[in-house]
Amino acid sequence: MISGRHLQFATMTLWAALLSNSAKWQTTTAQTLSERSTSGWTLVWSDEFDQPNDSRPDPARWKFDVGGGGWGNDELEFYTTRPENSFIRNGNLVIRAENEIFTGHNVTRHYTSARIKTQGLFDQAYGRFEARIKIPTGQGMWPAFWLLGNNSATLGWPACGEIDIMENIGSEPSAIHGSMHGPGYSHEHALTSTYKLPSGAFSDDFHVYAVEWEPKLLRFFVDQHLYAILTPRGLPAGRRWVFDHPFFIVLNLAVGGDWPGPPDSTTVFPEEMLVDYVRVYKRSS
Repeated sequence: MISGRHLQFATMTLWAALLSNSAKWQTTTAQTLSERSTSGWTLVWSDEFDQPNDSRPDPARWKFDVGGGGWGNDELEFYTTRPENSFIRNGNLVIRAENEIFTGHNVTRHYTSARIKTQGLFDQAYGRFEARIKIPTGQGMWPAFWLLGNNSATLGWPACGEIDIMENIGSEPSAIHGSMHGPGYSHEHALTSTYKLPSGAFSDDFHVYAVEWEPKLLRFFVDQHLYAILTPRGLPAGRRWVFDHPFFIVLNLAVGGDWPGPPDSTTVFPEEMLVDYVRVYKRSS
């Protein structure tokens, strides 16, 4: 079984990306695209999370990952299907991390959370994938919105490819990371770029995180800011571009792990990741 995210990032800021010949990111620092919208795109799939309060994630759209084996990142939570960890409230999906002792699959953990995915229900190659999310704050928190190749079960990770549209760690409240993983550029060699708010924290409000994916091209956005572009020219020498087949969507809130480190006395539970919507588009003809 693929773990999904074996992530130990060699993160780089936008300026480092511009200066690094090895990464070869084409990056635009805080480029405001005030007139950019979804014009030119056709909506093909979405979840607006508009069910009644206390509903569960729509089983026609989402499945659960379940377990507490660390998920390749030494994460500390047990992902459950319980309503305590994932539910609808006021038009938002709530993924809630709790500090509690939980035993399942012969594993005991001190935190629970949820990880949901569209695997087997929806996947797509190319298009615009976006979500409006309010992330939590706190040491050890690791919210993420990402895509995984639909051949992960047969080909394995990272050969299947992974696109991280948004990741944040609690110790960096004003920064989010967009990344790509493939064969020969994963783990600490993942291609990663960072967007930083000019002021405030991402947990202060909702933000729209998006990737526009075309053949041989990906663009990463926060709200209307294009902050990174990646093409096959940016890959390490001799490495394959594996972003040419359908990917499915994953939303999760991890607790602890190699990258964020564990929660500490300043982390206030429960912690919540709120998702207003997830939308997927294709280019209009």
